[in-house]
Amino acid sequence: MSKRTSSKYKLDRRMGENIWGRPKSPVNKREYGPGQHGQRRKGKLSDYGIQLRAKQKLKGYYGDITEKQFKRAYQEANRMKGDTSQNLIGLLERRLDMIVYRAKFAPTIFAARQLVSHGHIRVNGVKCNIASRQVDVGSIISLGNKAKEMALVIEAQGLAERDIPEYVAVEGNDKVTFARVPTLDEVPYPVKMEPNLVVEFYSR
Repeated sequence: MSKRTSSKYKLDRRMGENIWGRPKSPVNKREYGPGQHGQRRKGKLSDYGIQLRAKQKLKGYYGDITEKQFKRAYQEANRMKGDTSQNLIGLLERRLDMIVYRAKFAPTIFAARQLVSHGHIRVNGVKCNIASRQVDVGSIISLGNKAKEMALVIEAQGLAERDIPEYVAVEGNDKVTFARVPTLDEVPYPVKMEPNLVVEFYSR
């Protein structure tokens, strides 16, 4: 399991963007970075800096997964046929914790990962506690009996700030089907993501 080592909203401020689209994000009030030097004027980024920033933003959005996991996803995407950047997004969206987040079973990607790791999620009726598991198209993701009554889950299902995308088909309050692997333009990112720059970063 990937461990979040710093405040999730600190990442928002470092990027200068509300990457999860959350109403509580401090970027909504102040767009400069955290810390005593956060308000200093930023210099122009090099090509490498732009690519690195795109990678940090995408990696952070998916729950600040480890560099090892993220690079492995890129390498797998690069081996697949077709566009590497689209393949990368497809692999990241197939992660079990991400589908739990997309299904609005959890309010944040970090809460979704915790829900999975604590054994509250079923894949085709079988308990799974591996957040990074790649889910196959047609798989049914459902909540365990205890999870259905958890305040966290009930709160998430009532959130108005995001909708369940079409590639996650709803089968009632506690069950969804992963209908298809999405393309980049189908993924409901609150901010612009540039996986093509991530591909450039790793292929340098």
